[in-house]
Amino acid sequence: MPDLESAGSEPKRSPPVVTLAALYGTGGVVIGPEVARRLGVAFLDRAIPASVAAQTGVPEAVVAAAEERPVRRGQRLLARLARAPSLTAGPAQDRWPLEESEMRAQIRRFMVEAARSGGVVLGRGGAIVLRELPQALHVYLGGPLQARIAQAMQAEDVDRATAEQRVKANDWARREYVHRAYGTDGDDPALYHLMIDATAFSVDACVELIVAATALRMSRSK
Repeated sequence: MPDLESAGSEPKRSPPVVTLAALYGTGGVVIGPEVARRLGVAFLDRAIPASVAAQTGVPEAVVAAAEERPVRRGQRLLARLARAPSLTAGPAQDRWPLEESEMRAQIRRFMVEAARSGGVVLGRGGAIVLRELPQALHVYLGGPLQARIAQAMQAEDVDRATAEQRVKANDWARREYVHRAYGTDGDDPALYHLMIDATAFSVDACVELIVAATALRMSRSK
């Protein structure tokens, strides 16, 4: 005979999932972990390349070369070497599986699997990869270029020229990654539920907005 109490209980709620598309100088690397902490879920940023590296046997630096960030000279060298036949490996292992499309596929698979337990994903086209999750909240953190440069100067204690170079390089890398990987404009408002000018609000205020919007989003997905 079925347990009437359990039969009448509500189904288990899906854990919260938030994707953050953050332009450089908006504090995404600070906001993301704090949102995850407030929601009681994992911040998946570093876990993504670490997991892909563990599964493929490829150094994390090479996995990072396939992600949406400017690639340093050393990473380019690692990626180039990884695609070349090894001088010591046997015929069954003559190269690392490093085609960029495969790296992106591994990253997508990790995000989909990890999202089952909830989490906050920073970048990597998360709003596109996880768009079918009914409880997921997709957030865009932006702001005027000059305001983001000013925030980067303060956060990283660098001069204006350095901050401007970093902002422009990272903006380009992010947009190029999303376009190359998904054929999509990563700045398209249709991808997001919430768009915040993160230069107009404090980090704490941005976190509060995202946490509140997550609760509202999840209540609609029941």
